[in-house]
Amino acid sequence: MIANLLFAAAAGMDLERFVCERPWSLPPQNRCTDLFDNGNRRMKPHSTHIARFGRFFFLFATLSAANAAAETPTKDSADKEEWISLFNGHDLDGWTPKITGHALGDNFANTFRVEDGLLKVRYDQYESFGNKFGHLFYKDPFSYYRLVVEYRFVGEQAPHGPGDWALRNSGAMLHSPHPRTMGRDQDFPVSIEAQFLGGSGNGKARSTMNLCTPGTDVVYEGSIYPEHCLISTSKTFDGDQWVRAEMLVLGSGQITHFVNGEEVLEYALPQFGDGGVSGFDPAAKPDGELIEGGYISLQSESHPLDIRKVELLNLAGCMDRSASNYKRYHVKSVPESCVYAEGTKPGK
Repeated sequence: MIANLLFAAAAGMDLERFVCERPWSLPPQNRCTDLFDNGNRRMKPHSTHIARFGRFFFLFATLSAANAAAETPTKDSADKEEWISLFNGHDLDGWTPKITGHALGDNFANTFRVEDGLLKVRYDQYESFGNKFGHLFYKDPFSYYRLVVEYRFVGEQAPHGPGDWALRNSGAMLHSPHPRTMGRDQDFPVSIEAQFLGGSGNGKARSTMNLCTPGTDVVYEGSIYPEHCLISTSKTFDGDQWVRAEMLVLGSGQITHFVNGEEVLEYALPQFGDGGVSGFDPAAKPDGELIEGGYISLQSESHPLDIRKVELLNLAGCMDRSASNYKRYHVKSVPESCVYAEGTKPGK
């Protein structure tokens, strides 16, 4: 558009007529009725100087608006959510297993695998579960984000599982220290657990997306919650149906759980503390200190599980409106992530 306007000006063309007749302009009845009537020029009775100034101002405003649109993010681009697929549907690229009693990176008995486009947790190569709790860690840490995991429980619990509590039980662990800090025999990462539970099929209520706190504490309804697990308000999901679990995580502030789009639990101020974890390095658990962020992992806790989607929307990023990668939904400013058009400066 800018090139066309410059060409028209250089050629001495009537700029009002040129702009009004272009396909990007508003319909003539909305913008140009005072300029044209049946194709004939019919300007309102302004002086020559005012008319010339008007043409100059119109061109300047048009060029300025077009140039601004080219250099700053549009409303659509600022609002467009850029989700990251943490699971690619093909392999475990970007993920590292840690299973109790085994070294980091040892995927014992092919516990975590990808088949038919699904991330599967399986125990068909186990002779006995033997408290081999496993966690599959994603490579990057996050602090402010939305995380979606779509899962379903399938099949039967592994032989010699840890008990009925582990039947149709798994979860997503949030805010963990680096997996390198886990001891070889450590059972769970120090973390905030968004617990996945399936119904036992006996008609009793069994909610999913509960909270459990291995090595951590949270504030619930104004005070430190004293128990290891906090029950959500979700309904019970029996059988092998898919469930969409979502977590809204705001650093060391608020964390909210959703199930199939409905809010089911909210708490705040995640911090190191509590028990519920063994074999950990004390240096990785400074009790009382708030947890701003950390690593995400998916559990293997003795019941087979399918996962078809793991997606994350990072809420920490550029919040400078003059940057090309500004996003309106960011809630945590990361100035060093901003990208600017050549010749522009931050905040300009």
